[in-house]
Amino acid sequence: MRTGEPLPAVGEVLAALATGLWHWDTATGLVTVDAEAARLLGLRAEATTLTEVQARARMHPVDWNEITGVIQLAVAEGTLAEVRIRIMDEQNRVVRVVRSRSKPSYDPERRAFVLIGAMQEVTEPSPTTAAARSSTAVTGDWRRSREAFLLDAGRALAEARSTEEVLRVAAGLSMPGFSPDGLAVFGVEGDRLKIIGHHGQQPGDEGPFSHMSLATDYPAAEVVRTGRAVYLSTPERYRDRYPVTWPLAAHFGRQSWAFLPLTVAGRTMGAWMAAFAYPVAFTPDERSVLTTVARMLAQALSRAEAAESARELTDGLQRSMLPKLGPEIPGMSVAARYVPTGGGLQVGGDWYDMIPLPNGRLALVIGDVQGHDVRAAGLMGQLRIALRAYASEGHRPDAVLSRASRFLHGMTYDDDQDPGDLRFATCLYAEVDPKTGALDIARAGHPDPAIRMADGTVMARRTDGGLPLGIDPDADYPTTRLTLEPGETMMVCTDGLLETGGHDLDTGWQRVRTILEAHRGDDLEELADALVQAVHGPSSHHTPGPLADRREDDIAVLLLHREGDGCGCGDTVPVPQVRRTMLSVAQAEPERVAVAREQLRDLLHDWPSPDQIDSAVLLLSEMLTNVLVHTDADALLLAEIHGEGPGTRRLRIEVTDTSDDLPHKRRPGELASSGRGLMLIELLADAWGVDPRGEGKSIWFELYESATDESSAPS
Repeated sequence: MRTGEPLPAVGEVLAALATGLWHWDTATGLVTVDAEAARLLGLRAEATTLTEVQARARMHPVDWNEITGVIQLAVAEGTLAEVRIRIMDEQNRVVRVVRSRSKPSYDPERRAFVLIGAMQEVTEPSPTTAAARSSTAVTGDWRRSREAFLLDAGRALAEARSTEEVLRVAAGLSMPGFSPDGLAVFGVEGDRLKIIGHHGQQPGDEGPFSHMSLATDYPAAEVVRTGRAVYLSTPERYRDRYPVTWPLAAHFGRQSWAFLPLTVAGRTMGAWMAAFAYPVAFTPDERSVLTTVARMLAQALSRAEAAESARELTDGLQRSMLPKLGPEIPGMSVAARYVPTGGGLQVGGDWYDMIPLPNGRLALVIGDVQGHDVRAAGLMGQLRIALRAYASEGHRPDAVLSRASRFLHGMTYDDDQDPGDLRFATCLYAEVDPKTGALDIARAGHPDPAIRMADGTVMARRTDGGLPLGIDPDADYPTTRLTLEPGETMMVCTDGLLETGGHDLDTGWQRVRTILEAHRGDDLEELADALVQAVHGPSSHHTPGPLADRREDDIAVLLLHREGDGCGCGDTVPVPQVRRTMLSVAQAEPERVAVAREQLRDLLHDWPSPDQIDSAVLLLSEMLTNVLVHTDADALLLAEIHGEGPGTRRLRIEVTDTSDDLPHKRRPGELASSGRGLMLIELLADAWGVDPRGEGKSIWFELYESATDESSAPS
């Protein structure tokens, strides 16, 4: 250039130097390149805008991942970002290597990185040659890239909880500047190698290497015998050093191999093979990375093996204490599930049982001993045996639980017991009569049973209960009588089914209730699986609870279904088109009036008229209160819905007591306080009446779904 001539434009200078410009904005996800940069990327030599996906497709995946780390580090240090990038063609072959220097910046408002830099082709040995592999890392900063990789690899391996997860993490590791395309992890079983897992080979390829003797002339066997790594940079070195087993490896088409010992606490527990599709020189830096990864892999596999052994021990211990459901019950079917969720030796005290009784009936038991340790599991086993013994003696449910409570109290509250290790247990004991469907239930601090009716309606049945077992040796456990109608299913469970996943008892019950109502058919095994999947399967991630504590707990669930087409005794019992609930309200339990109102609303969950629902609840409250206030007797509630379908149903509510005093309506001017309830019934009900019984009376009313608000009973 002669003196006085104007300087050429910047673009002309860059073009003359075969240097392109590129601009990357992570907020928009767009990469803009000029003509020269497009050519370097293997595109038509013209300015264009690419998406991140399109740009990423032109670059080696390892290099693309490292670009992000280099950019973040350059922004943090306020320095230039310099990287070397391998450009790939459509067949995933490296066509050139380019160097990019840029000044990245971070936009905090958009939470995005913006990069503006230059891109230039560099002349160096072909990336598939040994000389290229022994050169500097793709990023140009081996030490920084290696440290970042090892930190990420160590964190990922530390978080792996099973052997399968460890192998998956190992298969996904992208080492700085070189990455194997085939992996295998060998363990030791006696005097033989065993394949723990492999990646990059076809299923069945591991066959010749499984159960190989440690005395075999094979690299992994030598590594286990000697505890020293073996590096084979070329197929020729492999063939010369291990001629006997070379034919087993030859057909894989690999070019380099590294076999490293998996050592924990000075003991070689196996070997790790990393195989490469291109020649690797195994420089000191590369060997250092491989050795460090092998150590981390050995530690991760050791932790996973210990955890899996503990889980297997826990499972075996717990399941050995759980019974197999007994012989078939005439007219009924039973299903059960137990799911341990603790880690390590976090065994729990959940259990269930089915006990044949001397009177031809059977008992269903479910319970949960406090704690998640070996002591809880031991107490559970002893308590289960004690309950079986008391039940087999023919005691009623209340007596069985009273004796069990005294037994557990004596075991845990002795003079030598650590006060911090006192235990109790919740339990529900149900005596079942298969012929009639009668259920006599006693409950010790356990969740109430739920009933799924023949039409799919699900209700929690309130039952009387006492303190958890083991707290008070003299505690009483009242018995509640329920009837399981043909076509109905009873579910009892431990609180783990309700509370796992951040739920409390209320929200957990709503989740379980939804599953029960959505189930179709009478297959109890499918229903049991659906309940467990709702808590631990993929669907559980879509139904998290409101609590921040996402603790998990062991789960036991027991299902009892009464068949609708027969009782097994020769009589046909068709499924009635009736929805029914019963509840007793004692004089000393006025709070159960609120329970009765709640159960009635559950029974009327699909009733179309809110006004009729409110009327029914009001009249029920009036009838029960009148019994408690004006008599000395207890009240028995029976609520039924009859009918073939919506629009034709009839609600009948009946309250029975043992008093012979008949109610009467209040007349104008009369000062008596009784009789107001009958006026409300006459005003709001479609039909009503008072029926004397042999001992006592029954007051009833009916509401018709098809009736309008002003209708009266049909003639």
